[in-house]
Amino acid sequence: MSVYTVHEPPQRGGHALSHTERFAFVRDGFSWAAFLFGPLWMLRHRLWLALLAYILVCIGLVAAGRAAGISGGTAFFVGFLLALLIGFEAPSLRRYGLARRRWRNLGVVIGDDVESAERRFFDAWIAAEPVHHTPPSPAPPSANPVPDVSSTGIIGLFPEPGARA
Repeated sequence: MSVYTVHEPPQRGGHALSHTERFAFVRDGFSWAAFLFGPLWMLRHRLWLALLAYILVCIGLVAAGRAAGISGGTAFFVGFLLALLIGFEAPSLRRYGLARRRWRNLGVVIGDDVESAERRFFDAWIAAEPVHHTPPSPAPPSANPVPDVSSTGIIGLFPEPGARA
């Protein structure tokens, strides 16, 4: 079972259903995509500040490595460690990026995959929403008024009291 945090985007002028389609479910845990394709992953999730910091750290590490005269194997190991750090911190980076864009954290949900987490979240969210009932409108006057049953003494479908079909 995976743990997901649910984030709500700022409200647009659109319909409520289209608003809920934009909710983001961020899985907590290691991200293989961020580990293998860090800068591309950051671009895909619009994490501009994280990408800028990543580029500056890479430039700094390369400059420090050249100044220290480290070998190619050591440089590869340092790059691997940086990619590993990005893989572990990817959910936090994504949550930080969503918070900077004023997305609201609605809570945590657990599910086997993102679809089951969405189903669990929206089931609980709909159940927690207050139900707004509109009072029923008065019925229009009918052309055939209901006959007065007190004068006939018959209630139901049968024309005589005690009759069977």
